Amino acid sequence: MSKTLIPATGAWYPRMDPGQRQFFTMSPGRAFALEGGGTLSPITLAYETWGTLNSDVSNAVLVCHAWTGDSHVVGPAGRGHISGGWWEGMVGPGQAIDTETQFVVCVNVLGGCQGSTGPASGHPDDGRPYGSRFPVITIRDMVRTQATLANSLGIKKWAAVIGGSMGGMQVLEWAVMFPERVGAAIAIATCAQASAQQIALGAVGRRSIRLDPKWRGGDYYEAEDGDGPHDGLTVARELAQIMFRSDDLFNDRFGRQLGDRQEGFGLWQRFEIERYLDYHGDKLSRRFDANSYLLIGKAMDLHDVARGRGTLAQALGRIQAPLLAIGVSSDVLYPTYQQQQIVNPLVGRIPAQYVEINSPHGHDGFLIEIDRVAGVVGNFLRDLPATSSTKGLAS
Repeated sequence: MSKTLIPATGAWYPRMDPGQRQFFTMSPGRAFALEGGGTLSPITLAYETWGTLNSDVSNAVLVCHAWTGDSHVVGPAGRGHISGGWWEGMVGPGQAIDTETQFVVCVNVLGGCQGSTGPASGHPDDGRPYGSRFPVITIRDMVRTQATLANSLGIKKWAAVIGGSMGGMQVLEWAVMFPERVGAAIAIATCAQASAQQIALGAVGRRSIRLDPKWRGGDYYEAEDGDGPHDGLTVARELAQIMFRSDDLFNDRFGRQLGDRQEGFGLWQRFEIERYLDYHGDKLSRRFDANSYLLIGKAMDLHDVARGRGTLAQALGRIQAPLLAIGVSSDVLYPTYQQQQIVNPLVGRIPAQYVEINSPHGHDGFLIEIDRVAGVVGNFLRDLPATSSTKGLAS
């Protein structure tokens, strides 16, 4: 991919085709107080829906996206969506999350770049992008904005809330912060508290963006195509991509193959694995925003359901909904002990179970092993008691 063709940001703007997005603006004129201090106003959330909300509003399911995801869970690329759905085969007619019986909602998180208010959005004071002026946000802030959207849709209680990675963090905050509004919680390849290693990974990725001179302190939106912080964002993504997959998978797929053929050896001669990383780094630069990457990554590092709530066990003790935690055997980014940490304090108090998916794909296994994940999720939903908030989940 030629970087000269990459725009300064991959953010979606209102002048573009909305595709399948719908929009909700929270209480215009009323400031939204952030957990870490400061306020935002107005806040617009981009979201997508599938299926039909039933008459007693009991079949709504919230799907929460991961770090560089967005509201486009399923559907083709094009018409406002640069990429196809990120969870095809999981959501849809007859799937584990069945849109023939369920009303499915996915929201682009606060701080994102695909239609929700984020650093690429216009600041209310001057209309120019927030850039460096956008405040730090947390997972709790994201969930609180989603709760306001749910209110606007008339949804008092989700039949289920489901998500993987950062999506799983949102699931846990929903279940802890609004226990009466969650009928079932499904947290996949995630954690209750970011570990030191996870924070270290995020810190190095953020530094790579900060050291890119084309980042311009976060105010790069007026730069010409090819003059944005692509190098920094690419390196950050490449670092993360290494942690998203497993050693065995990389060895089996790439081994020690050299991708650039030449006589002798050159210092910058690339191995096939390097070409793979470059591809994913460039691909992200075309569809995402560097500032959103920084802010959402920081929110993940700040994630701690116990913050201000006593011990971890006390915080998780607020959960009332049946809970399923799914781990991926080869996940080195969110090791399986972290999903077991979520379930262990809950066993015996509420229906809570841990299931491990045996996969060589590492952390991305929750996006790749669709049949296995869907089977586990489908079984869990079918086994739920037929309460007013869970009826219709089993297809």
